[in-house]
Amino acid sequence: MRVIVAAREPRQPAVQLREHGPVPHDRLVAPFLDEDGRLRAVPRRRGPLLAVLDTVATEFQPGLRYSEDTVNTTLSRFHPDYCLLRRLLVDEEFLDRRDGTYWRIGGTFEVD
Repeated sequence: MRVIVAAREPRQPAVQLREHGPVPHDRLVAPFLDEDGRLRAVPRRRGPLLAVLDTVATEFQPGLRYSEDTVNTTLSRFHPDYCLLRRLLVDEEFLDRRDGTYWRIGGTFEVD
Protein backbone atom coordinates (compact mmCIF):
# COMPACT_ATOMS: atom_id res chain seq x y z
CA MET A 1 0.00 0.00 0.00
CA ARG A 2 1.31 3.47 -0.85
CA VAL A 3 0.89 6.23 1.72
CA ILE A 4 1.24 9.91 0.88
CA VAL A 5 3.07 11.98 3.46
CA ALA A 6 2.03 15.63 3.38
CA ALA A 7 4.82 17.94 4.48
CA ARG A 8 2.86 21.14 4.73
CA GLU A 9 -0.11 21.72 2.47
CA PRO A 10 -1.39 18.74 0.49
CA ARG A 11 -0.31 18.87 -3.12
CA GLN A 12 -2.08 17.45 -6.10
CA PRO A 13 -1.24 13.77 -6.53
CA ALA A 14 1.28 12.84 -9.20
CA VAL A 15 -1.48 11.57 -11.46
CA GLN A 16 -2.72 12.94 -14.73
CA LEU A 17 -6.45 12.61 -15.23
CA ARG A 18 -7.58 11.07 -18.49
CA GLU A 19 -10.98 10.49 -19.98
CA HIS A 20 -11.20 7.02 -18.42
CA GLY A 21 -9.66 7.79 -15.02
CA PRO A 22 -6.22 8.50 -13.56
CA VAL A 23 -2.99 7.32 -15.13
CA PRO A 24 -1.14 4.96 -12.76
CA HIS A 25 2.02 6.31 -11.14
CA ASP A 26 4.26 3.75 -12.86
CA ARG A 27 2.96 4.69 -16.31
CA LEU A 28 3.81 8.34 -15.66
CA VAL A 29 7.39 7.47 -14.66
CA ALA A 30 8.26 4.68 -17.13
CA PRO A 31 8.75 6.86 -20.24
CA PHE A 32 11.43 8.88 -18.43
CA LEU A 33 13.54 5.95 -17.18
CA ASP A 34 15.94 3.82 -19.17
CA GLU A 35 16.44 0.09 -18.61
CA ASP A 36 18.95 0.86 -15.82
CA GLY A 37 16.52 3.12 -13.94
CA ARG A 38 18.33 6.33 -14.92
CA LEU A 39 16.42 9.37 -16.10
CA ARG A 40 16.47 9.94 -19.84
CA ALA A 41 15.10 13.42 -19.25
CA VAL A 42 13.55 15.43 -16.43
CA PRO A 43 9.83 15.87 -17.23
CA ARG A 44 8.55 19.37 -17.85
CA ARG A 45 4.88 18.68 -17.19
CA ARG A 46 3.96 18.81 -13.52
CA GLY A 47 2.20 15.43 -13.22
CA PRO A 48 5.07 13.36 -14.63
CA LEU A 49 7.63 15.54 -12.82
CA LEU A 50 6.00 14.89 -9.44
CA ALA A 51 5.76 11.17 -10.21
CA VAL A 52 9.47 11.04 -11.12
CA LEU A 53 10.47 13.05 -8.04
CA ASP A 54 8.37 10.75 -5.88
CA THR A 55 10.21 7.76 -7.35
CA VAL A 56 13.60 9.40 -6.72
CA ALA A 57 12.59 10.40 -3.18
CA THR A 58 12.06 6.73 -2.28
CA GLU A 59 15.86 6.46 -2.10
CA PHE A 60 15.69 8.48 1.14
CA GLN A 61 14.14 6.99 4.26
CA PRO A 62 11.78 9.16 6.34
CA GLY A 63 13.32 10.04 9.70
CA LEU A 64 16.94 9.80 8.56
CA ARG A 65 19.33 12.70 7.94
CA TYR A 66 21.64 12.78 4.92
CA SER A 67 24.72 14.84 4.16
CA GLU A 68 24.78 16.82 0.93
CA ASP A 69 27.51 14.51 -0.40
CA THR A 70 25.32 11.46 0.23
CA VAL A 71 22.33 13.13 -1.45
CA ASN A 72 24.51 14.09 -4.44
CA THR A 73 25.89 10.57 -4.78
CA THR A 74 22.41 9.06 -4.59
CA LEU A 75 20.92 11.49 -7.10
CA SER A 76 23.84 11.12 -9.54
CA ARG A 77 22.74 7.48 -10.01
CA PHE A 78 19.55 8.87 -11.61
CA HIS A 79 20.85 11.82 -13.63
CA PRO A 80 24.16 13.62 -14.21
CA ASP A 81 22.58 16.94 -13.15
CA TYR A 82 22.10 15.88 -9.53
CA CYS A 83 21.97 19.55 -8.47
CA LEU A 84 18.79 20.02 -10.52
CA LEU A 85 17.21 16.94 -8.96
CA ARG A 86 18.21 18.06 -5.46
CA ARG A 87 16.74 21.52 -6.02
CA LEU A 88 13.51 20.08 -7.46
CA LEU A 89 13.14 17.65 -4.54
CA VAL A 90 13.48 20.55 -2.08
CA ASP A 91 11.30 22.96 -4.08
CA GLU A 92 8.52 20.37 -4.44
CA GLU A 93 8.81 19.46 -0.72
CA PHE A 94 10.00 15.88 -1.02
CA LEU A 95 13.19 16.81 0.87
CA ASP A 96 14.05 19.63 3.24
CA ARG A 97 17.48 20.94 4.17
CA ARG A 98 19.35 22.95 6.74
CA ASP A 99 23.09 23.50 7.20
CA GLY A 100 24.09 20.94 4.54
CA THR A 101 21.81 18.24 5.98
CA TYR A 102 18.81 16.83 4.10
CA TRP A 103 15.84 14.75 5.20
CA ARG A 104 12.71 13.45 3.55
CA ILE A 105 9.49 15.33 4.28
CA GLY A 106 7.08 14.16 1.59
CA GLY A 107 6.17 11.70 -1.08
CA THR A 108 4.88 8.16 -0.90
CA PHE A 109 6.37 5.17 0.84
CA GLU A 110 5.48 1.53 1.33
CA VAL A 111 3.95 0.39 4.61
CA ASP A 112 3.45 -3.16 5.87
